[in-house]
Amino acid sequence: MNDRSSIFTRPLKNHRGFSLIEIIVVMVIIGILASLVGPKLFGHVDTARQQDAQAQIELFGQALDLYRLEKHKYPTTDEGLEAIRPYLKKNIPKDPWGNEYVYRSPGEHGDYDLMAYGADNAEGGEGNDQDIVSWASFEKSSSH
Repeated sequence: MNDRSSIFTRPLKNHRGFSLIEIIVVMVIIGILASLVGPKLFGHVDTARQQDAQAQIELFGQALDLYRLEKHKYPTTDEGLEAIRPYLKKNIPKDPWGNEYVYRSPGEHGDYDLMAYGADNAEGGEGNDQDIVSWASFEKSSSH
């Protein structure tokens, strides 16, 4: 036998793996780090969704204004946002929480009201449930 093959046939000595205690300590450290970092990351995700909804509403507002210039009126509530589809480059998306945008014309706050109800998909709310509306700029709620 040559020297090289004997290396692979000898039993390994003085090699040991991690002990159960060492593995548990590492898992606890990872858990602590995740509990500290996780909420901060998810808070940014929520704010990004709200900002995305605000940007979409502003884009829809521009398309609604183009519709009004051409048709001399805004689409009715029954016609909905589908009426502005020709004025958009893509199909009308759902809001960042997977729900339909709410459109009313005439609106209570102007010629039309356009809104996303937030994570709870219900009118009103704070934090991640805050409504994003066409008649007011999005402001991050202090409950984050």
